[in-house]
Amino acid sequence: MFAGKPVNLRIAAVLLCCSTLAVSDALAQSLKSGEQVYKEVCFACHAAGVANAPKFGDKKIWAPLIAEGQAVLTAHAWVGVRGMPARGGSPNLTQEEFSRAVAYMARAAGGKWQDPDAGMLRRIKAEEQVRIKSLNTKK
Repeated sequence: MFAGKPVNLRIAAVLLCCSTLAVSDALAQSLKSGEQVYKEVCFACHAAGVANAPKFGDKKIWAPLIAEGQAVLTAHAWVGVRGMPARGGSPNLTQEEFSRAVAYMARAAGGKWQDPDAGMLRRIKAEEQVRIKSLNTKK
């Protein structure tokens, strides 16, 4: 690929690739974990069941929510559902951070959910659009 190219161009290409990977890695590491988001945002309502929020770790209350599926429940919560405001009332969260927190809470209640990968994030985003369309139709 780089045969016949000046050495400086080859070095620049390698450095560009390495710096792009380093930035991507740094961004991934700077995202908050599900536990961090839970403690900073979700705890206020989910620890005590404020406004009927499902209590953290309560398997009976979480079971039907977990049964909805990770993409559906996460997207509905992201948009706002029942008494919960969109994004749990924290507009600065990324969808990935928020999704990690939902997975963390589901695991605490017996769900087998993992932190979302790229495929799950796409499914959550698609379900978010379905949810928004559904809410707009009801108005």
